[in-house]
Amino acid sequence: MAADSAAAPGAAPAIDRIRKRRDFLAANAGVRVPMPAFVLLVKPVGRPVARVGFTVSKKVGNSVARNRARRRLREAARLLLPDAGIAGADHVFIARPREAELPWAQLLEQVSEALAKARRRSGTSA
Repeated sequence: MAADSAAAPGAAPAIDRIRKRRDFLAANAGVRVPMPAFVLLVKPVGRPVARVGFTVSKKVGNSVARNRARRRLREAARLLLPDAGIAGADHVFIARPREAELPWAQLLEQVSEALAKARRRSGTSA
């Protein structure tokens, strides 16, 4: 997804993807925000743009359930991270088995709430 970082003028700030294992592991040292459907890890790293990664284990279900959970979290992050995320931080979403049964509106609400909690806990102002 090279197009993630090439935002059009006037568009929302770019958000890159976290792809390397070491970056996922480094996010563990940051702020941890547990929610019923997922756990959000946020670690400020001082990059010019925020990055996001997704982890969905086999505990969530078969491959269809895991991919659905990943797609739903990816779309929620795409909608909410540009405004509610922490600029220059790595955001990692770890799906929980309950994610699949949560209605879309509640998932968006939980993602928004988790991002707000992470912002407060990290001491970053809006």
